[in-house]
Amino acid sequence: MDKFGKSQPVTRFEDVRLLTGHGSYIDDATPEGALFAYVFRSPVAHGTITALELDDARAAEGVHLVLTCADLEQAGINPAMDGTVVDNRDGTKGAAPVRPMLAKDRMRFVGEAVALVVAETLEQAKDAAELIWFDTDDLPAKMDIAVGGETIHAEAPDNRAFDWGLGDEAAVQAEFDAAARTVSLDVVDNRIIANSMEPRGCYAEWDGSRLHLAYSGQGVWGMKTQLVDKLGLDEANVRVTTPDVGGGFGMKAMPYPEYFVVAQAARVLGRPVRWASERTEAMLSDQHGRDLVTLAELAFDDSNRITAYRVHNRMNMGAYNSHFAQAIQTMLFSRVVMGVYDVQKVYMRTEGFYTNTTQVDAYRGAGRPEAIFVLECVMDRAARELGVDGWDLRRRNFIAPDNFPYTSATGETYDVGDFDRVLTRVWDEADAGGFDARKAADADRGLLRGLGLCYYIESILGDPSEGARVEFNEDGTASIFVGTQSNGQGHETVYAQFLSDQTGIPVEQIRVVQGDSDLIAQGGGTGGSRSVTNQTHATLVTVDKMIAAFTPYLAEKMGVEEDAVSFDDETFRAPGSNMTPSLMEAAEMARADGRAELLTHEARATLPGRSYPNGAHVAEVVVDPDTGLVTLDRYTVVDDFGNLINPLLAEGQVHGGVVQGVGQAVTEHVGYDGEGQLLTASFMDYALPRAADVPNIGFTPEPVPSTANPMGMKGCGEAGTVGAMAAMANAVTDALWDRGVRQADMPFTPRKVWELLQDAPVAAE
Repeated sequence: MDKFGKSQPVTRFEDVRLLTGHGSYIDDATPEGALFAYVFRSPVAHGTITALELDDARAAEGVHLVLTCADLEQAGINPAMDGTVVDNRDGTKGAAPVRPMLAKDRMRFVGEAVALVVAETLEQAKDAAELIWFDTDDLPAKMDIAVGGETIHAEAPDNRAFDWGLGDEAAVQAEFDAAARTVSLDVVDNRIIANSMEPRGCYAEWDGSRLHLAYSGQGVWGMKTQLVDKLGLDEANVRVTTPDVGGGFGMKAMPYPEYFVVAQAARVLGRPVRWASERTEAMLSDQHGRDLVTLAELAFDDSNRITAYRVHNRMNMGAYNSHFAQAIQTMLFSRVVMGVYDVQKVYMRTEGFYTNTTQVDAYRGAGRPEAIFVLECVMDRAARELGVDGWDLRRRNFIAPDNFPYTSATGETYDVGDFDRVLTRVWDEADAGGFDARKAADADRGLLRGLGLCYYIESILGDPSEGARVEFNEDGTASIFVGTQSNGQGHETVYAQFLSDQTGIPVEQIRVVQGDSDLIAQGGGTGGSRSVTNQTHATLVTVDKMIAAFTPYLAEKMGVEEDAVSFDDETFRAPGSNMTPSLMEAAEMARADGRAELLTHEARATLPGRSYPNGAHVAEVVVDPDTGLVTLDRYTVVDDFGNLINPLLAEGQVHGGVVQGVGQAVTEHVGYDGEGQLLTASFMDYALPRAADVPNIGFTPEPVPSTANPMGMKGCGEAGTVGAMAAMANAVTDALWDRGVRQADMPFTPRKVWELLQDAPVAAE
């Protein structure tokens, strides 16, 4: 394998194991003597609990334990789930109602956990749950994103969770008052379900003094901290592990009630207890994503430069504050609220509202896709209302390359960028110049073709610090211990590849170790596209420390001065010595000499700044006006990810992200009825995109190396989704525009599109 600088497209090493059935997921592991847990969940969206009779369930065959919130409290457990709270515009704090691990007194959404039944078999646990007598005094379900309705929490009597703002409202209003033209657009960002290939699950073991929790998640240390806090355990007496994970997408980044209750059940019973979510259960109880409506407004001067931007979001929180939710459409949205445009007058307001639905939390991109979706949709509308080309309008307002580093209106420092270069490249790659001919050919067949452009930027999130440890093993291999957690991104490949590039250790002799709080003392987990940039930075620092440690030892062996020894990424060398040991050879020499301190090297590093991947997406859709069917015909992406370790894996991340954005735009949508019953609780009702729904996705890197890290990298894990929704929405709007459709909101299902066409004029004025 060549060096890192060559950016080779290496196929994933773990694929052989995962694709031949040799992976080890949470549902593959059942500890010896394990009991099985089943969660009894609320069948109503809103009501006061009047009866919860458990005697029959507790006496049922095979049942060992039934836990409720009262049992948790009696055991001294703090049953309150943690949730982020933001400041209101008036300086007060947002609402912070308690979300209990198991329902207490009142139900607030269908699927809320009420009790945990533990039995010898899963079937026995399910049968026992049928014997629970549960009754409620039903209350009206609040389903709209607005002030008022039946109060869900006393802490928010009008059901408003928070009212957050950022920017100088008066200064922005002054720009709008002075503007030559203003443009506004209402935008709907529909609710979705993450639907990872592997549903959530966990098992817990208690040996009398120490707890081990294994779960399907995005990092072990946050979960460990929560277990220590909620269960009142010593940190040394808690171990958390994560095996292979079949997808996370942000949904698995936070703790869920089941993990704590299963852990307590194992502690009470002294036997392992396991729980695995079923698909409908996951659709009811996994945190949902998106779900907000936005009014976006742009002010322009007489040269079509943007002078101000104003955004007002109204966000559906669901029934409670989930772990990150209050921050997502506020602080995280604001990171890229103005995108790639040179505008300093920005005002943003977000209101969050409680409803009797499942909580909303992080989903691929967490605030960044929502912000770019809104901005790029209103940019397209502005181009139409101003009578200018959308590509030219974007170019006119881009931050110029010589203005970097650039501090955005919301305080982000973009280090580098050449947006015009990327836009020019995507025009060529997408053959945008040939669009008119393709549109005319479709029109001859009675079809409508539309082209949608989105230029996105995202801000990499998460802890900027990470650690790495490299150990040389007796069997001639090396292990690298990492603080991130793969959810299917290919970390085992990219981390081994990077370490090999920096050290010359053969990649097949490197083992990547992750997801075990006993083996790795600290880590930031995976989320916000942080993993590869943070982890490779820590690896670089660890390699430097390793070379520095071996240098004096080898200088003595070579009979030279310390400063004469150099390392060239493969071997140590020194003038006057014919010894050229590799790192692996040096480690074997150290082992033979009893120098154990040279066999383990560890370091932590903190990135000096965030990176800002950016790029352009171009979608072309074809709409059949007789059926409303939207077909995605062409999709092209040009991304600036800076330097890439493995372009093949980056392309895979883009493809997956694009499909998730396309899915939300065309097929996916969460539906509730007026009583809060989930109508899309199976794949018969919730439509994920299929292979036939997506064409080949063109991916072209156009790197402008970041200056915010030594590798020149920019994270890429969420970029596909960040750009896809607006590209799709703008393409569908473009296809429908000539038929007089002026407002089209996701998802663009056949029925919705057909109805839009029926209700609109045959041709625009």
